[in-house]
Amino acid sequence: MNTMKAIVYTEYGAPDVLQIQELEKPVPEDNEVLIRIYAATVSSEDCTFRKGKPFVARFATGLFKPKINTLGSYLAGKIEAVGKNVIRFKTGDEVFGATGAEFGAHAEYICLPEEGALALKPDNLNPGEAVSVCSGCLTALPFLRDAGKIQSGQKVLINGASGSVGSAAVQLAAYLGAEVTGVCSTANVKMAQSLGAARVIDYTKEDFTQNGETYDIIFDTVGKSSFSRCKGSLKPGGIYLLTVLTWAIVWQMLLTAKISNKNASIIFTGLRPDNEKSADLVFLKELAETGKIKPVIDKAYSLEQSVEAHRYVDTGHKKGNVVLLLEK
Repeated sequence: MNTMKAIVYTEYGAPDVLQIQELEKPVPEDNEVLIRIYAATVSSEDCTFRKGKPFVARFATGLFKPKINTLGSYLAGKIEAVGKNVIRFKTGDEVFGATGAEFGAHAEYICLPEEGALALKPDNLNPGEAVSVCSGCLTALPFLRDAGKIQSGQKVLINGASGSVGSAAVQLAAYLGAEVTGVCSTANVKMAQSLGAARVIDYTKEDFTQNGETYDIIFDTVGKSSFSRCKGSLKPGGIYLLTVLTWAIVWQMLLTAKISNKNASIIFTGLRPDNEKSADLVFLKELAETGKIKPVIDKAYSLEQSVEAHRYVDTGHKKGNVVLLLEK
């Protein structure tokens, strides 16, 4: 077959702008691998780029209409063909990884450079589970390790502990020896506890910024707080981490870097070099295979159900990851 199915959008808007189309199946260049995609995630970022809101997102995807027409940043699948110069992988290898700024994982096939953000899939996980580990952890790990410089014994609060990044952050922070407090809704308290949170705050009953507790790291994975609100809950030398880009966080980063012993920070994990992501994927593979981290999947949909998947993610209530499963 020289064609493949892909989810395409040519204008910004509600989930209904997504359409399934037959596209030409890609052919790998000399340094590329052709991957048959078995699973991909539908993230809140995918929905942001689909909507084109907030408008700042369009600087990555096109001001007036999408310049890249197939979304999807994370995948798991099997290598079907390799370019003549490829030595890192071979046909038949099962892999997981990230596509980077080109997206394209919401399709049956994709070509990626062999030196891209790819690694062999954890042996004990199926493709849906593997892509779920990849999705949240590739964001949470550099935030905690690189920006937060997390240390064993520190007190760490994860706001949004039940989402894709949050559920990964709880597990990684606990693995790295931190005392983890998770913040989530009533329905997700037990899940956060099962992932390694020593304490869980139900935000519908308690405001973590008003209870007198202080933390070395506050990691807001959902953009529902602010540095000004959280500053009093940080220990001296503490850091506030935010995954959502706002003008306020940019200003606070500049300000706190000069005049405060409490800092605010945001990093763009998707823009990291592929070799750094690949090294993290190898690390995550080891953690998954030894049971140190586990996938969190809320719902699974077929490629043809992408509109429904986007509608669900748009509700803002997903637990962990929403996965697209493509037939093998």
